[in-house]
Amino acid sequence: MARELDRCQMIERSINKRFRKELWTPFMKAIRDYRLLSAGDRIAVCISGGKDSMLLAKLMQELLRHTEVPFEAVFLVMDPGYNEANRRKIEENTALLRVPVTIFESRIFDVANAADQNPCYLCARMRRGALYAKAKEMGCNKIALGHHMDDVIETVVMSMFYGAQLQAMPPKLHSRNFPGMELIRPLYCIREEDILSWCRYNGLSFIRCACRFTEKAEASGGQGVSKRQEVKELIRSLKRTHPDIDDCIFSSIHSVCLDTMAGWKYKGQAHSFLDDYDEE
Repeated sequence: MARELDRCQMIERSINKRFRKELWTPFMKAIRDYRLLSAGDRIAVCISGGKDSMLLAKLMQELLRHTEVPFEAVFLVMDPGYNEANRRKIEENTALLRVPVTIFESRIFDVANAADQNPCYLCARMRRGALYAKAKEMGCNKIALGHHMDDVIETVVMSMFYGAQLQAMPPKLHSRNFPGMELIRPLYCIREEDILSWCRYNGLSFIRCACRFTEKAEASGGQGVSKRQEVKELIRSLKRTHPDIDDCIFSSIHSVCLDTMAGWKYKGQAHSFLDDYDEE
């Protein structure tokens, strides 16, 4: 037991020492710049068992220790139908990292994988709804998810290529279906490659997307790979000739020039540049 405690302390120290510039600093930048934390918050930190959400849990624990803003955090794991090995891996990692989790069950994988189209989209929506409901039941006013900078960038490209619109992933948003609840993304400014480096440095391994769709794709040698994975590969290839392309995409969503757009939506209402074109 003492050996595990020592290892956990080393992992925690690596966040503030070895990876301070890559992890702690951009984490705190997102917290401050996007005003993700308020006094009196009770935040449900949602853990899927992957590298991103587990790092988020450790960063939130560090924030609890060092911030002057009084808030509470609970650590929430939803089991949407993991196989036995993945469930055991989550339990082992949360024990190793001393994250006191509340685990609750659902059968979301069964429902999503029975869908004819867009199982990933359906799964994501159902999982978020279940997390909101459980968090609200536990007296929380916010849920924190582990989306990082690469997720944001890939969402922008996917929306253009496959959704025929310019759409991003905001750092926080109010829930439409759960009044008084808010979603925050504290890893918004952290790069995925730095999360991977932190995992390798500490010899950590976590589950990947554990749904049956992913398992089938991997078993078939990559056939049926998700659009997100396609975009990830595209950006990786573009970086060979334009190393800053991901920074440019990320910066672009902070500098949208509406007066150059032919049309846009705001709060669900469509607008056109023609609306006031002749008034100028």
